[in-house]
Amino acid sequence: MNNRKIHNDYNDYSDLLDSVIQNFDFKGKAFANQDRNQLKLFDINDKTIVVKSFKSPNLINKIVYKFFRKSKAQRSFEYASKLLSLGIKTPQPIAYFEFSSLFLFKKSYYVSELLNYDFTIRSLVDDDNFNNFNDILRAFTRFTFSLHEKNINFLDHSPGNTLIKKNGKGYDFYLVDLNRMTFETMNFDARMKNFARLSPKDKMLKVMSEEYSNLIKGKTKEEVEKRMFFFSQQFSEKFKKWERFKKTYFFWRKFN
Repeated sequence: MNNRKIHNDYNDYSDLLDSVIQNFDFKGKAFANQDRNQLKLFDINDKTIVVKSFKSPNLINKIVYKFFRKSKAQRSFEYASKLLSLGIKTPQPIAYFEFSSLFLFKKSYYVSELLNYDFTIRSLVDDDNFNNFNDILRAFTRFTFSLHEKNINFLDHSPGNTLIKKNGKGYDFYLVDLNRMTFETMNFDARMKNFARLSPKDKMLKVMSEEYSNLIKGKTKEEVEKRMFFFSQQFSEKFKKWERFKKTYFFWRKFN
């Protein structure tokens, strides 16, 4: 039992997209990080597309995704469409494909256009002297504030998940890795927690907290900085504990 959804603008590509998915394991060019999911590039007519093959879920999630929850691919497609309708940039969604048996979910794929970008926030995390460091961070903070004002809680707001393109006036920001997102009114703590994954570095947090305090009403610079630092430290501590846990209890994986 299979399911697919193709964006209206790409209905003429339906046969080509079917062929891409059918031959995903044998064709295409590996692209970006392959740690959790597989990403490949394919050329269809005059376009280059990105196909994301999500890792097959465990047995429990095979049941959950079959009967109770939308797949990661479907959520990515729908969230991308909603973001664009709200004026938030993301690579153009093209399609999603799902494969399942009568009782179990098996596999899903999300297809989008390739976006040629210049860098991500990770470049600033890795290099304190990155060109126009402060200007980029402040523009990124304004972008994040616009997400919050539009009730978009991007749960995977991390250094690699916003692609940045230079334009004549500044920078354009494009969200990727969209399957974890909620659309809800965000209180102050939720907004500050949304910065937690971006950087543990004081230099970056100070710039972002200062810029955010210029945008939000009813909060001082000190209040914004205090909560942003708190949630960043909290996330860093949890991450370190998880890494220690993995090294202790999943050491055998490196031998597989």
